[in-house]
Amino acid sequence: MLGETGTFLHFVFFKKLTYLAPMNQEKSTQELLFQTIKQRLPSNLSFVHDISELLGISYDSAYRRIRGEKELSLEEIRTICLHYKVSLDALMGVESNSVVFNSRAIGQDNFTLEMWLSGILAEMKRLKESKDKEIIYAAKDIPVFHLFQFPEIAAFKFYFWHKALFPIREDEDMQFSLDITENVYSIGYQMLSLYNTVPVCELWNEETFTSITRQIEYCYVSGFFASKADALNLCDVLEKMIRHLQRQAERGFLFLYGQPEDGLPGNYRLYFNEVLLSDNTIYTNVDGNAGTFMTYNIINLLITTNPSFCEQIRNNLQILMTKSTLISGTSAKERNRFFHLMQDKVRILRTRIE
Repeated sequence: MLGETGTFLHFVFFKKLTYLAPMNQEKSTQELLFQTIKQRLPSNLSFVHDISELLGISYDSAYRRIRGEKELSLEEIRTICLHYKVSLDALMGVESNSVVFNSRAIGQDNFTLEMWLSGILAEMKRLKESKDKEIIYAAKDIPVFHLFQFPEIAAFKFYFWHKALFPIREDEDMQFSLDITENVYSIGYQMLSLYNTVPVCELWNEETFTSITRQIEYCYVSGFFASKADALNLCDVLEKMIRHLQRQAERGFLFLYGQPEDGLPGNYRLYFNEVLLSDNTIYTNVDGNAGTFMTYNIINLLITTNPSFCEQIRNNLQILMTKSTLISGTSAKERNRFFHLMQDKVRILRTRIE
């Protein structure tokens, strides 16, 4: 995740701070910098090795910098902040109206859908390994994790994304196939398995599910299905997905389709908002470190760990929850109404295809 790396003046200010503040008082900016990086690294990676390789120094020199015995140079600070995507402004408490985002755009710099999924998987592993964790997902479309409960749905979404993101390709006339590469599905299934173990709050509205029915109808009318049977098969699978989502909402926790219904009650909260969801926004909190993921151009991601921005997003999502209906756990009447509405949409789609 990217943050603001700060200006050259901030670097100079940082250098002055390390001279003026004794190491035995409050944590210096250098200590906070390394602490922040440690919290973001997977537990299986050697932090000392990473710093040693990045700065081209010995392990002993890396240890001395990490322990605060050796001050970082301005160039070293710049290198570390850029490499680990750390906001120096945030560490120093510098107030700014500017927010820097990291962009993960499919097709840019050979960035593939598989790499996009791998990035999400890495974030989920970091969440899984943390002690305190939270996800709030305002879903304009079905959250990507749920797609991998059903290989057919995942295969269709990948086909549709390729059509939308890469409209001019050698295989642009290729019709839809239920095949999805084993590696892609493996990554997606791992994402799903980890997502099911994290406390999750999702906010849906009617359009969250409607988008996929419209996409299926569009592809059918456009002749992208090899046969009508393939389109009708997707309708069957969508109905299974709805029943599984409804069961998860009823139980109040997520679990894998076809597996024992096992999970921590209250770990999954699903809200229905009748009006206000305009985009896909994901807020995460990992041991006190907040992050925000926002989509643009279908599934491309903008990512920031800017504390002020993340806090604003969390507050906005909390307000949105108060204007929504909780349909997981209790509220059986509202939950049934919501999922019956989803089933009706599939029946209408099936009628149009037939």
